[in-house]
Amino acid sequence: MDTSPNDAASALPRIAGFRLLREIGQGGMSTVYLAEQESLDRKVALKVMLPEALTDEVSRRRFENEARTIARLDHPNIVGIHEVGRTADDLPYYAMPYLARGHLGQRIVRQDGRTKDEARVIHTLRSLLEALDYAHVRGVVHRDVKAENVLFDDAERPLLADFGIALRKGVNPRLTMTGLAVGSTAYMPPEQARGEEVDSRADLYSIGVLAWEMLTGQLPFNAADALSMAVMHAKDPIPRLPAELLHWQRFIDRAMAKSPANRFRSAQQMLEALDRIERGGFSFDAIAANGARLWRRTRKLPKPLLIGGGLLCAAMIGVASQHETPMEDFFRVENLPELRKPIQPEPVDRMLRPLPESPAQQWVASAETQLASRKLTTPQGDNAYDSVLRAWDADPAHVGLPPLVGGVLGALGDEMATRLRRGDEDKARDYLQRATTFADRTAPMGTQALRGIHEKAADALTRRVASAEKKKDRTDALAAASLANEFAGDQALADALRTRADKIKSPSDELAEAVAATGDAPAASQPAMRPLTRAEYARFVAATGRESSLCRERMSLLRIVKPRDWKEPGFEQTDSQPVVCVSYEDAVAYAHWASRNGQRVRLPTSNELGAAPSQGGPRTLATWLRDGSVAGTGWRGPRPRGDERTRGYDDVGVRLVHD
Repeated sequence: MDTSPNDAASALPRIAGFRLLREIGQGGMSTVYLAEQESLDRKVALKVMLPEALTDEVSRRRFENEARTIARLDHPNIVGIHEVGRTADDLPYYAMPYLARGHLGQRIVRQDGRTKDEARVIHTLRSLLEALDYAHVRGVVHRDVKAENVLFDDAERPLLADFGIALRKGVNPRLTMTGLAVGSTAYMPPEQARGEEVDSRADLYSIGVLAWEMLTGQLPFNAADALSMAVMHAKDPIPRLPAELLHWQRFIDRAMAKSPANRFRSAQQMLEALDRIERGGFSFDAIAANGARLWRRTRKLPKPLLIGGGLLCAAMIGVASQHETPMEDFFRVENLPELRKPIQPEPVDRMLRPLPESPAQQWVASAETQLASRKLTTPQGDNAYDSVLRAWDADPAHVGLPPLVGGVLGALGDEMATRLRRGDEDKARDYLQRATTFADRTAPMGTQALRGIHEKAADALTRRVASAEKKKDRTDALAAASLANEFAGDQALADALRTRADKIKSPSDELAEAVAATGDAPAASQPAMRPLTRAEYARFVAATGRESSLCRERMSLLRIVKPRDWKEPGFEQTDSQPVVCVSYEDAVAYAHWASRNGQRVRLPTSNELGAAPSQGGPRTLATWLRDGSVAGTGWRGPRPRGDERTRGYDDVGVRLVHD
């Protein structure tokens, strides 16, 4: 009895936000439907998992987490995922673009012999390898690369689809042949069929099978059922290409090596081999040229040696003819018993055993939980920082590590940025040091992720200066600017922030300007200023570990031959005398440190200094601030003259204002 359209529509799954139109494909684990996404009025393909594919809630949640991981893959040759969810019957699904131009399996010319368009084969393989390289670097292994999963968009661009069963290393559910079609095992590497650990090299094996299929129009191994097909991949030798395709044989042999250790190490290395083929590195022309050179050299050999060689070849041909073995097969290594490695029988039950677990998996699982709970560096023995380092030491190739390394460094950067915005430089410095150590331990992966921390530091310091501008807190703005080079590694940013800080006018500045405009200065407006003593500065250095600045000009030879600093300025001083030989940045740092430790002090403004009575002696830092602005440990603007230079160009004192 025929089924009416209404009955067929009612049999389709119900998914909120989508109107399912019809079924367009079915596999061992899922059914694919054509649907319309109602909110955007666009055609999509909905992949709905079969009830028997994911039998419990744990497996369903794992599938959804993997789908969300794959949804973050953004590459022009990867079919993206629009949405992940569940049907009205609680079956997991995901929505992806609908590509109506078919898959690669429908385009392969089924023929005997050489393909007519090797350039097209190379273009397709390059697109797929670039997609896999992008996914592998981010810890995602496809596990089901085949012709049916290579789709084409309207621009005829090949896209790799169906990452839905992709699994990251370390997640090891039990896999069997149940539900797998012959199409899947036709591209399956031996280790995957045997239930062994699978990494990115499994995808490269499948690409080798796909290359063979596109070149010859047929699969390298053929069998009537999935299990027999898997056994052929595990046991049978790699077949030989036709003579006109021999320049591809080396590529195929390495891609389809039985042992992953003998394959290409990465998709990038496979791309380089593909480039050599395209340049003609294995062409018949090169082989013919080498043969001609060998013949010219052979003709120069003594005749007795040539005769002996000819007799040896004749004897070998005779032996081959007695065994009724083609000459081409006779010279193969696999047909020489003394050189051929015995093939060990592989019991079928090995294919059904659980995948072995990475030694780092326990630490990876702990780190994921700890990072989600914000246990970043504490408590001791139960934090993401230590767990990731233990996982790295156990198995640095674990593909679950890249997101964890990035996550820990990102969290350290967030904590550092928070402390910088609050003005807690010591704690921020501690987080930066931890991040640097962590990045060094996990290099090169960690060193790449460390760049994001510098960007966060730059943003935090910029925000802090902006906040100081609103509060008219010039001291805090200058302190933030002085940290830009240390935390963000950006001197240009430090200069820009310092320029912004210099323009901040405190309430006392505005009062002084008003007084200057009216010419009427109230006595109460004069601030209480005093010099910073050596003893006070020594406590600051002991608490912060700040390095001493050098006196004298930067280009002065005496700066190198006879250096001076605040401890040894070149003349005798007592602890109660004003400290000299400190830079402008030192003065700003001291004022900020003292303010955090209970003192209400700041550097005086130029107007305050101009109104203060002269105390004689060397020109103070604050006095020189009237004449110019500061760069590094030296000064721009007018140089002191005459008696004002008796202490040296950088021999300056610091005055403090008590608010």
